[in-house]
Amino acid sequence: MLETTPKVQVISTGSSEIDKKLGGGIPLGSLVLLEGQSDAGKSVACQHFSFGALTAGLRMVYYTTENTVKSLLSQMGSLSLDVTDYFLCDCMRIYPMMTPDHTVDSSEALISVKQHFENQPDEFKLIVVDSLTGLVSHSDDRAVIDFFAACKKLCDLGRTIIAVTHSYAFDDGMLIRVRSLCDAHLVLRMEQVGERLVKVMEVAKIRNANQSTGNVISFDVEPGMGMKIIPISKAKA
Repeated sequence: MLETTPKVQVISTGSSEIDKKLGGGIPLGSLVLLEGQSDAGKSVACQHFSFGALTAGLRMVYYTTENTVKSLLSQMGSLSLDVTDYFLCDCMRIYPMMTPDHTVDSSEALISVKQHFENQPDEFKLIVVDSLTGLVSHSDDRAVIDFFAACKKLCDLGRTIIAVTHSYAFDDGMLIRVRSLCDAHLVLRMEQVGERLVKVMEVAKIRNANQSTGNVISFDVEPGMGMKIIPISKAKA
């Protein structure tokens, strides 16, 4: 039977190695900015956090611009992160999102997304939105700051929100302002290590982490396993 009153204090990735690098996991009540390059593993990281939350007994909402409901469930299943039962039991809600036309100011759409967050039942403690790139890159600065400030208020009331964006979504000044509102900031990128391309997660900031955070995690995504840490010495070989 699924646990309805979880005692967890952090959201895990399901990998003890990665959680250790994150200082134990993402503390509940955090606003998380997960930012990075294309194909750097942002969606896979979100799926790991989602799986970790669900298996710990938390209910969650997943907004996606990348997938349909069916394709998201299938993708997670292929990484051994099977959440179909949680979806069928209404412990996980999935909402596909349309990316607005680039000629349209997305400020009103950001307001609608914020309201949709607020209208979710209180027992849905984790909200993942993958991704906000199309909305924030075509909205005015005030609307973006207001959106993240509203998300922070929801987190202060006990929600945990993971907001995903591509690195190009913000200019440097806006990134500093948004980052200051967030409790955690994870940066994903691709790096050339020896003769191979490696996915890298930089733990730029985690407020109230249980342990000291590791700065950099090198990983790959393997079918049937999901995220797998790669020792740098092995990556260089």
